[in-house]
Amino acid sequence: MEFGVYHEFPSLAGRPDTVAFEDAFDLVEAADDWGLDIMWLAELHFDPTRSVLSAPLCVASAAAARTKRIRLGIGVQVLPLGNPLRIAEEVATVDQISHGRLILGVGRSGVARTYEAYNIPYAESRGRFAETLTIIQKAWTDDPVSFQGDYFRFEDVSVTPRPFRPGGPPICIAATSTDTYATIGRRGKPILMGVKYEDARTLLPYIQAYRAAWKEAGHPGQGHVTMRTPGYVGATAAAARAESEASLLHYYRAQAALQTDSANRAGVDGADKKRAAAAELTAMTFEQAQRGSILIGTPAEVTDKLKALEQDIGLDAVMIEMNTGGLIKHAQEREALRLLCQEVMPQFR
Repeated sequence: MEFGVYHEFPSLAGRPDTVAFEDAFDLVEAADDWGLDIMWLAELHFDPTRSVLSAPLCVASAAAARTKRIRLGIGVQVLPLGNPLRIAEEVATVDQISHGRLILGVGRSGVARTYEAYNIPYAESRGRFAETLTIIQKAWTDDPVSFQGDYFRFEDVSVTPRPFRPGGPPICIAATSTDTYATIGRRGKPILMGVKYEDARTLLPYIQAYRAAWKEAGHPGQGHVTMRTPGYVGATAAAARAESEASLLHYYRAQAALQTDSANRAGVDGADKKRAAAAELTAMTFEQAQRGSILIGTPAEVTDKLKALEQDIGLDAVMIEMNTGGLIKHAQEREALRLLCQEVMPQFR
């Protein structure tokens, strides 16, 4: 199994952004030293109490210069918010700087207020996503590249630099709704699925639809499934809970507020579903969350839970959000990362 950690570069109450970056880069360097496979970098905007990571490609470039072997994942680049040619250029640049260690995760995001701030209607997010992804891939293979679509039109553009790897870095797509699993399978792309507190086994029918669509489209193998989930590794079960519980519950309440906010904005589908999810997140307890697929516990407990998921749903990779909610102290998060790398990962090698 492939191991990754998802990092938001959380904002620190009462402390300057400089310290937030210093602490986060310290974790990136430690992860490189300890053998973690991938460090995934978030893209979050206009939320100063949550994160300073609004420019993940810039951060990935800096991380590439500070590390030697760890792969750097963008988790995820919100494609509808940017110009596809500019994204293609910047991704190719980081791919060159990292000598091919970049993974481009892409998605639409469900935070509608970010779209409004960028003056992009959320109702256009699906169409813009599809065109942007097509253009990025063409820009790395065609020279010159031309495109005529609903949102982007250009003729005979030569994108430079070319990526480090022919065809560009691997692209993973976030599953934003159940109907997207099969679509991603037909595209032949690795899939990123997220759980907040759910049991990932409830997603097995959609994973099966993804793999079936993958095979029907004639792609070799059966695809690649990465699960993003909250997690934390402690020396004891009591320590794991004591150090992570407040931050996890803060995350659930903040996500509830985001869901409610998005449900009330124009162009957002499934408003009632978002409100229901917000109500569930508001009431969520630590005990309830632990019944699902979050990975909080001792190294042995996290190992057992992951092995069961590997067997039950054929999980290929995990993306653990080690500081869900952003309130865990840096020294504690660093130790949790060490335990993950040195005591959990070896059980899967």
